[in-house]
Amino acid sequence: MAHPVWADGDAYETYVGRWSRLIAADFLDGLYVPPGRHWLDVGCGTGALTSTILADTDPARVTGIDRSVGFVGNARARVTDARATFQVGDARALPLPDNAVDAVVSGLALNFVPEPARAVAEFARVVRPAGAVAAYVWDYAEGMAMMRHFWAAAAQPDPVAAELDEGSRFPVCQPDALRALWVEAGLGEVSVRAVEVSTVFADFTDYWTPFLGGQGAAPAYVTTLAEPERTALRELLAARLPVEPDGSIRLAARAWAVRGAAPE
Repeated sequence: MAHPVWADGDAYETYVGRWSRLIAADFLDGLYVPPGRHWLDVGCGTGALTSTILADTDPARVTGIDRSVGFVGNARARVTDARATFQVGDARALPLPDNAVDAVVSGLALNFVPEPARAVAEFARVVRPAGAVAAYVWDYAEGMAMMRHFWAAAAQPDPVAAELDEGSRFPVCQPDALRALWVEAGLGEVSVRAVEVSTVFADFTDYWTPFLGGQGAAPAYVTTLAEPERTALRELLAARLPVEPDGSIRLAARAWAVRGAAPE
Protein backbone atom coordinates (compact mmCIF):
# COMPACT_ATOMS: atom_id res chain seq x y z
CA MET A 1 0.00 0.00 0.00
CA ALA A 2 1.26 3.47 -0.90
CA HIS A 3 1.64 5.84 2.03
CA PRO A 4 1.52 9.65 1.79
CA VAL A 5 4.93 11.30 1.58
CA TRP A 6 5.56 14.76 3.01
CA ALA A 7 9.03 16.04 2.16
CA ASP A 8 9.14 18.02 -1.10
CA GLY A 9 7.62 21.42 -0.39
CA ASP A 10 7.61 22.60 -4.00
CA ALA A 11 5.75 19.48 -5.18
CA TYR A 12 3.24 19.82 -2.34
CA GLU A 13 2.68 23.49 -3.15
CA THR A 14 1.80 22.60 -6.75
CA TYR A 15 -0.46 19.75 -5.64
CA VAL A 16 -2.61 21.30 -2.88
CA GLY A 17 -0.64 24.08 -1.22
CA ARG A 18 -1.81 26.61 -3.80
CA TRP A 19 -5.44 25.75 -3.04
CA SER A 20 -4.83 25.90 0.70
CA ARG A 21 -3.85 29.54 0.25
CA LEU A 22 -7.29 30.27 -1.21
CA ILE A 23 -9.02 28.63 1.76
CA ALA A 24 -6.79 30.34 4.34
CA ALA A 25 -8.06 33.91 3.89
CA ASP A 26 -11.73 32.94 4.30
CA PHE A 27 -10.84 30.72 7.26
CA LEU A 28 -9.06 33.57 9.08
CA ASP A 29 -11.94 35.97 8.48
CA GLY A 30 -14.07 33.90 10.82
CA LEU A 31 -11.65 33.87 13.77
CA TYR A 32 -11.65 37.53 14.85
CA VAL A 33 -8.25 37.42 16.58
CA PRO A 34 -7.11 40.99 17.38
CA PRO A 35 -3.82 42.39 16.01
CA GLY A 36 -0.60 42.02 17.94
CA ARG A 37 -1.15 38.42 19.03
CA HIS A 38 1.06 35.33 19.02
CA TRP A 39 -0.22 32.63 16.67
CA LEU A 40 0.77 28.96 16.43
CA ASP A 41 0.37 27.22 13.06
CA VAL A 42 0.46 23.43 13.61
CA GLY A 43 1.24 21.35 10.54
CA CYS A 44 2.40 24.53 8.83
CA GLY A 45 3.61 22.72 5.71
CA THR A 46 5.06 25.15 3.18
CA GLY A 47 3.77 28.17 5.08
CA ALA A 48 0.50 28.83 3.22
CA LEU A 49 -1.52 29.59 6.34
CA THR A 50 1.34 31.35 8.14
CA SER A 51 1.86 33.74 5.23
CA THR A 52 -1.86 34.56 5.20
CA ILE A 53 -1.83 35.22 8.96
CA LEU A 54 1.06 37.63 8.46
CA ALA A 55 -0.67 39.41 5.60
CA ASP A 56 -4.19 39.61 7.03
CA THR A 57 -4.09 39.74 10.85
CA ASP A 58 -1.11 41.92 11.85
CA PRO A 59 0.26 39.41 14.38
CA ALA A 60 3.13 40.07 16.76
CA ARG A 61 4.55 36.64 16.03
CA VAL A 62 3.71 33.39 14.24
CA THR A 63 5.31 30.07 15.16
CA GLY A 64 5.00 27.32 12.57
CA ILE A 65 5.51 23.67 13.50
CA ASP A 66 5.60 20.68 11.16
CA ARG A 67 6.95 17.15 11.47
CA SER A 68 8.50 17.30 7.97
CA VAL A 69 12.06 18.61 7.85
CA GLY A 70 11.62 19.29 4.13
CA PHE A 71 8.45 21.30 4.62
CA VAL A 72 9.96 23.36 7.43
CA GLY A 73 12.94 24.21 5.24
CA ASN A 74 10.63 25.17 2.40
CA ALA A 75 8.50 27.34 4.69
CA ARG A 76 11.59 29.17 5.94
CA ALA A 77 12.59 29.90 2.34
CA ARG A 78 9.10 31.06 1.31
CA VAL A 79 8.16 33.12 4.37
CA THR A 80 10.87 35.66 5.13
CA ASP A 81 8.91 37.94 7.47
CA ALA A 82 10.92 38.31 10.69
CA ARG A 83 7.78 37.74 12.77
CA ALA A 84 7.60 34.11 11.58
CA THR A 85 9.69 31.23 12.89
CA PHE A 86 9.46 27.56 11.91
CA GLN A 87 10.56 24.41 13.67
CA VAL A 88 10.20 20.66 13.38
CA GLY A 89 7.80 19.19 15.90
CA ASP A 90 5.00 16.72 16.60
CA ALA A 91 1.43 17.99 16.85
CA ARG A 92 0.81 15.42 19.60
CA ALA A 93 3.61 16.81 21.78
CA LEU A 94 4.00 20.48 20.98
CA PRO A 95 7.33 21.99 22.10
CA LEU A 96 5.64 24.88 23.94
CA PRO A 97 4.66 25.46 27.57
CA ASP A 98 1.07 25.74 28.75
CA ASN A 99 -0.83 28.94 27.85
CA ALA A 100 1.94 30.08 25.50
CA VAL A 101 0.02 31.50 22.51
CA ASP A 102 -3.10 33.52 21.79
CA ALA A 103 -4.39 31.45 18.87
CA VAL A 104 -3.73 27.96 17.54
CA VAL A 105 -4.58 27.10 13.94
CA SER A 106 -3.98 24.14 11.65
CA GLY A 107 -4.57 23.96 7.90
CA LEU A 108 -5.10 20.67 6.04
CA ALA A 109 -2.98 18.72 8.52
CA LEU A 110 -5.21 17.14 11.15
CA ASN A 111 -6.25 14.15 9.04
CA PHE A 112 -2.61 13.10 8.75
CA VAL A 113 -1.83 13.23 12.47
CA PRO A 114 -1.99 9.84 14.20
CA GLU A 115 -4.31 10.15 17.21
CA PRO A 116 -5.81 13.52 16.25
CA ALA A 117 -7.53 13.79 19.65
CA ARG A 118 -4.09 14.03 21.26
CA ALA A 119 -3.18 16.84 18.88
CA VAL A 120 -6.32 18.85 19.65
CA ALA A 121 -5.71 18.33 23.38
CA GLU A 122 -2.26 19.85 22.80
CA PHE A 123 -3.83 22.78 20.97
CA ALA A 124 -6.02 23.40 24.01
CA ARG A 125 -3.05 23.08 26.39
CA VAL A 126 -0.80 25.66 24.74
CA VAL A 127 -3.43 28.34 24.06
CA ARG A 128 -4.14 31.04 26.62
CA PRO A 129 -7.54 31.29 28.35
CA ALA A 130 -10.25 32.44 25.91
CA GLY A 131 -7.81 31.96 23.02
CA ALA A 132 -9.01 30.70 19.63
CA VAL A 133 -8.33 27.14 18.49
CA ALA A 134 -9.27 26.43 14.87
CA ALA A 135 -8.50 24.19 11.92
CA TYR A 136 -9.64 23.36 8.43
CA VAL A 137 -9.52 20.06 6.53
CA TRP A 138 -10.55 19.11 3.02
CA ASP A 139 -13.96 17.52 2.61
CA TYR A 140 -12.34 14.47 1.07
CA ALA A 141 -15.55 12.45 1.09
CA GLU A 142 -17.62 14.74 -1.11
CA GLY A 143 -16.33 18.26 -1.59
CA MET A 144 -12.77 18.03 -2.98
CA ALA A 145 -13.52 17.41 -6.65
CA MET A 146 -9.94 17.16 -7.92
CA MET A 147 -9.41 14.14 -5.67
CA ARG A 148 -12.89 12.70 -6.13
CA HIS A 149 -12.31 12.52 -9.89
CA PHE A 150 -8.87 11.00 -9.37
CA TRP A 151 -9.93 8.21 -7.01
CA ALA A 152 -13.05 7.36 -9.02
CA ALA A 153 -10.86 6.89 -12.10
CA ALA A 154 -8.14 5.00 -10.22
CA ALA A 155 -10.61 2.55 -8.67
CA GLN A 156 -12.17 1.64 -12.02
CA PRO A 157 -9.32 -0.65 -13.14
CA ASP A 158 -7.85 -1.15 -9.64
CA PRO A 159 -10.37 -1.68 -6.81
CA VAL A 160 -7.49 -1.62 -4.31
CA ALA A 161 -7.15 2.09 -5.00
CA ALA A 162 -10.43 2.69 -3.19
CA GLU A 163 -8.73 1.64 0.05
CA LEU A 164 -6.35 4.61 -0.28
CA ASP A 165 -9.07 7.18 -0.94
CA GLU A 166 -8.88 9.89 1.75
CA GLY A 167 -12.66 10.14 1.73
CA SER A 168 -13.01 6.71 3.30
CA ARG A 169 -9.78 6.68 5.32
CA PHE A 170 -10.14 9.97 7.18
CA PRO A 171 -13.33 10.39 9.23
CA VAL A 172 -12.03 13.71 10.56
CA CYS A 173 -12.97 15.25 7.20
CA GLN A 174 -16.61 15.20 8.36
CA PRO A 175 -18.24 18.07 10.36
CA ASP A 176 -19.55 15.94 13.23
CA ALA A 177 -16.15 14.31 13.78
CA LEU A 178 -14.42 17.69 13.86
CA ARG A 179 -16.94 19.11 16.30
CA ALA A 180 -16.54 16.09 18.58
CA LEU A 181 -12.74 16.50 18.69
CA TRP A 182 -13.07 20.12 19.81
CA VAL A 183 -15.73 19.39 22.41
CA GLU A 184 -13.80 16.43 23.84
CA ALA A 185 -10.72 18.67 24.21
CA GLY A 186 -12.72 20.93 26.52
CA LEU A 187 -13.06 23.81 24.08
CA GLY A 188 -16.19 25.94 24.13
CA GLU A 189 -18.26 27.89 21.60
CA VAL A 190 -17.51 25.21 19.00
CA SER A 191 -18.74 25.81 15.47
CA VAL A 192 -18.13 24.15 12.10
CA ARG A 193 -18.67 25.74 8.71
CA ALA A 194 -17.95 25.04 5.06
CA VAL A 195 -15.35 27.06 3.17
CA GLU A 196 -15.56 26.72 -0.60
CA VAL A 197 -13.23 27.83 -3.39
CA SER A 198 -12.85 27.03 -7.06
CA THR A 199 -9.75 25.16 -8.18
CA VAL A 200 -9.06 26.28 -11.74
CA PHE A 201 -6.53 24.34 -13.80
CA ALA A 202 -5.21 25.96 -16.98
CA ASP A 203 -5.50 22.67 -18.84
CA PHE A 204 -5.29 18.93 -18.28
CA THR A 205 -1.50 19.06 -17.88
CA ASP A 206 -1.92 21.55 -15.04
CA TYR A 207 -4.32 19.10 -13.36
CA TRP A 208 -2.31 15.92 -13.98
CA THR A 209 1.30 16.99 -13.39
CA PRO A 210 0.93 17.57 -9.62
CA PHE A 211 -0.10 13.92 -9.23
CA LEU A 212 3.40 12.96 -10.40
CA GLY A 213 5.13 14.77 -7.53
CA GLY A 214 4.80 12.01 -4.94
CA GLN A 215 3.47 14.30 -2.17
CA GLY A 216 0.19 13.06 -0.68
CA ALA A 217 -1.94 9.94 -0.91
CA ALA A 218 -2.95 10.19 -4.57
CA PRO A 219 0.52 11.12 -5.88
CA ALA A 220 2.05 8.36 -3.74
CA TYR A 221 -0.35 5.90 -5.38
CA VAL A 222 0.71 7.10 -8.85
CA THR A 223 4.36 6.35 -8.01
CA THR A 224 3.42 2.67 -7.50
CA LEU A 225 2.02 2.29 -11.01
CA ALA A 226 3.97 0.91 -13.94
CA GLU A 227 4.05 3.20 -16.96
CA PRO A 228 1.23 1.43 -18.87
CA GLU A 229 -1.12 1.66 -15.86
CA ARG A 230 -0.12 5.28 -15.27
CA THR A 231 -0.83 6.15 -18.89
CA ALA A 232 -4.20 4.40 -18.74
CA LEU A 233 -5.15 6.35 -15.62
CA ARG A 234 -4.11 9.62 -17.22
CA GLU A 235 -6.17 8.90 -20.34
CA LEU A 236 -9.19 7.87 -18.30
CA LEU A 237 -9.04 11.11 -16.30
CA ALA A 238 -8.59 13.18 -19.47
CA ALA A 239 -11.76 11.64 -20.87
CA ARG A 240 -13.82 12.14 -17.70
CA LEU A 241 -12.89 15.59 -16.43
CA PRO A 242 -15.16 18.54 -17.35
CA VAL A 243 -13.20 20.75 -19.75
CA GLU A 244 -14.23 24.33 -20.56
CA PRO A 245 -14.19 25.65 -24.15
CA ASP A 246 -10.86 27.38 -23.44
CA GLY A 247 -9.33 24.09 -22.24
CA SER A 248 -9.41 24.97 -18.56
CA ILE A 249 -10.79 22.66 -15.88
CA ARG A 250 -12.85 24.24 -13.10
CA LEU A 251 -13.56 22.11 -10.06
CA ALA A 252 -15.13 22.90 -6.70
CA ALA A 253 -13.14 22.47 -3.51
CA ARG A 254 -14.73 22.47 -0.08
CA ALA A 255 -13.05 22.42 3.30
CA TRP A 256 -14.62 22.14 6.74
CA ALA A 257 -13.45 24.76 9.22
CA VAL A 258 -13.86 24.25 12.97
CA ARG A 259 -13.21 26.75 15.70
CA GLY A 260 -13.58 26.92 19.46
CA ALA A 261 -12.32 28.90 22.43
CA ALA A 262 -10.30 27.84 25.45
CA PRO A 263 -12.12 28.17 28.78
CA GLU A 264 -11.56 31.47 30.57
